[in-house]
Amino acid sequence: MNFPSELKYTKDHEWVKVEGNEATIGITDFAQRELGDIVYVDINTVGEEVAKEAVFGTVEAVKTVSDLFMPVSGTVLEVNAELNNNPELVNSDPYGQGWMVKVSLSDLTDVDALLSADAYQTLVGA
Repeated sequence: MNFPSELKYTKDHEWVKVEGNEATIGITDFAQRELGDIVYVDINTVGEEVAKEAVFGTVEAVKTVSDLFMPVSGTVLEVNAELNNNPELVNSDPYGQGWMVKVSLSDLTDVDALLSADAYQTLVGA
């Protein structure tokens, strides 16, 4: 499994890449493996302010539907439109082309509460 050290992680298996006042968010390699083949990503929160730990969408795999939890408070700027036709990008490239949303951060200190790659790796027992 892959745990890029430049990213931050949540106990709910989302990853966060912070660049200035914006963050890119997706689900981790561990999460996509646990879910199995992703068949649909449903995110309808563009333009909305989403509170930390609130649901911002869902991801559907062959056997289950899972909520996506916002790791930081912010306004959803963009949803990865590529996932509409190619949801399997979440499986094949969860930290790259399989990203889910970009948000404008409301509170930069939210990032301080996120897990490091090492802490997340310990959490999932990898």
